[in-house]
Amino acid sequence: MLKVGIFGGAFNPIHYGHLRAAEEVRERLEFDKILFIPSGNPPLKTKDLAEAVHRYKMTRLAIFTNRLFELSDIECRPSGKSYTVKTVEELKKNNPEIEFSFILGIDAFLDIINWWHPGRLFTLTNFVIISRPEFRFVDLHASPYIKINRRILKSLDNAEIETYTIKLKGSRYATLLRLTPIGISATVIRRLIRENKSIKYLLPAEVESYIIANKLYKS
Repeated sequence: MLKVGIFGGAFNPIHYGHLRAAEEVRERLEFDKILFIPSGNPPLKTKDLAEAVHRYKMTRLAIFTNRLFELSDIECRPSGKSYTVKTVEELKKNNPEIEFSFILGIDAFLDIINWWHPGRLFTLTNFVIISRPEFRFVDLHASPYIKINRRILKSLDNAEIETYTIKLKGSRYATLLRLTPIGISATVIRRLIRENKSIKYLLPAEVESYIIANKLYKS
């Protein structure tokens, strides 16, 4: 059975932090592919979210040289709100030969309680919870969806261990993964653009050129 990591996100815009995280997850967990899914019209939309078609095209430009990275427009197609549960259900229905794992940062996992039918998501897929520069694994102790010893979480924060896998309800599991810290933020990139400052070397040159050509994030 193929192992594929689902890497969803706004990618507003996609940058080297996203790309490096995806590559490390793929390599360390021996996934066959990483599937990038730019969010379409998320329920918790930010005010400076570029149109889905732009974020889809920027993601395509960013990953086209990596044959183990693939792109899906599954959330860009619907006209209504896009929900992770529905996305994963459709992926599983159309790809029964694939074992999917959902990749998300510590902050997103802590916010999952506010998602649409979060409990159902835990019956559909495994999880990969990755480190984020401004968040700690020990914060996961407050999550109702994962029960893990605080000492283990502190060991991940202190880089004493790099990976830990825990069983969830049913047959699902979550892998906690400490990645190389890369302090690049899409929020900062958008601010730099508004301030007419350079974003060079924060994201692929092709993405930078696309942003300039389409005058994205200027206001």
